[in-house]
Amino acid sequence: MLLTKSGGFLGPIANILGYLMDAIFSFCKMLSLPNIGLCIILFTLVIYLLLMPLTVKQQKFSKLQARMNPELQAIRNKYQNKQDQASMMKMNEETKEVYSKYGVSPMGSCLQLLIQMPILFALYRVIWNIPAYVAGVKNAFLPLAEKILAIGGSQEYLAEFAKKNAVNFDKLGYTTDTIIDCLYKFKPADWTAMAADGKFSGVSELLVNTQHNVDHMNNFLGINIANSPFSMIKEVFTAGNFSLLLLIAALAIPVLAGLTQWINIKLSTVSTSSSGNEEGSMEASMKMMNNMMPLMSVFFCFTLPAGMGLYWIAGAVFRSIQQVIANRALDGMDLDEMVKKNMDKALAKENKQRAKMGLPPKKELGSKAKVNTASNTRNISHTATAKLKKPMTQEEKKKQVESSTEYYKSHAQAKPGSIAAKARMVEQYNEKNKKK
Repeated sequence: MLLTKSGGFLGPIANILGYLMDAIFSFCKMLSLPNIGLCIILFTLVIYLLLMPLTVKQQKFSKLQARMNPELQAIRNKYQNKQDQASMMKMNEETKEVYSKYGVSPMGSCLQLLIQMPILFALYRVIWNIPAYVAGVKNAFLPLAEKILAIGGSQEYLAEFAKKNAVNFDKLGYTTDTIIDCLYKFKPADWTAMAADGKFSGVSELLVNTQHNVDHMNNFLGINIANSPFSMIKEVFTAGNFSLLLLIAALAIPVLAGLTQWINIKLSTVSTSSSGNEEGSMEASMKMMNNMMPLMSVFFCFTLPAGMGLYWIAGAVFRSIQQVIANRALDGMDLDEMVKKNMDKALAKENKQRAKMGLPPKKELGSKAKVNTASNTRNISHTATAKLKKPMTQEEKKKQVESSTEYYKSHAQAKPGSIAAKARMVEQYNEKNKKK
């Protein structure tokens, strides 16, 4: 338990979440439902409700990004072959105008993830070692841990188990806390092995009672959440008493973890039409990652304790519900109206800065920040794609030069080679381009 609470910037966050978990367990115990599986679900629900505003913000950013991507692509295409400093500055300026128009920051999505990730990692830490944060669970182990501490040879017995389960006796010392760390990670087979060892015969009754209390807290829908699905399946085929229900429950945890993760990814992914090889390759990489994540969830939840799988499933279900609510809320919003409001805010902010500099106010944002409706955005995307056509060949360039020369000759009235003729050629060039 001390191991879990020591060091790292996640410690304070995990402690705050631990107080919440302890309060939820006390509430369930008051209702005569001191069940760790139920606490994990309620705890995850409360956390994701608190994260709801960030989820809505992130989904809003994704939808706006899908709308503005064609405009950003058009800017990139415009400056594709221009590497000089002036062009780069102009491109950055036009890109900034587009982001200002939509009222988002280029780092908007990353910032929201940076806020959420420490919370989610700290949440994982609390679930991984509940006795470190929940006094009610710790107290269930404490009497037995105090007795084991006084038994000679108990440290050597638990040392091998500690090495395999990330409990550091060398750093923290052999105390009741580190013993509880070990006991919390005990699987049913470990309890049986300890009870059969002669050195613990003096605490056999207390050991059985502790195991019974812990199993009662860990029992969720007929499975022990301290055990991994892999161990459950192994137990089904080796114990001699085949249980179809236990086999189904063991398989359901990793399968549901992968399925709920896949559904959550589908709900949170906003489809975007990409132009260009770079965007296409990024989209393909993201698609592959989205397909791999559910498979990784299946693997991890197959080998980790079922309580972690339960947390994984509950988190994915609550995130999916959040996404549905966020999607419906955003689908009912007028994005064009939102863009206009963002433009007004951006213009007001820019004029405020110009006033400080003694410059006159602007009536509108730059040319790249003009309002584009959904249909206009599609036109921008089409134009951006058209600009990607391969350049003219030498033969085509030659024909174009010959055509222009014939045009100027046919319209020439002044003496060839004279200043008047050259001036007329410039005038005709302007007329020709106006006709286009």
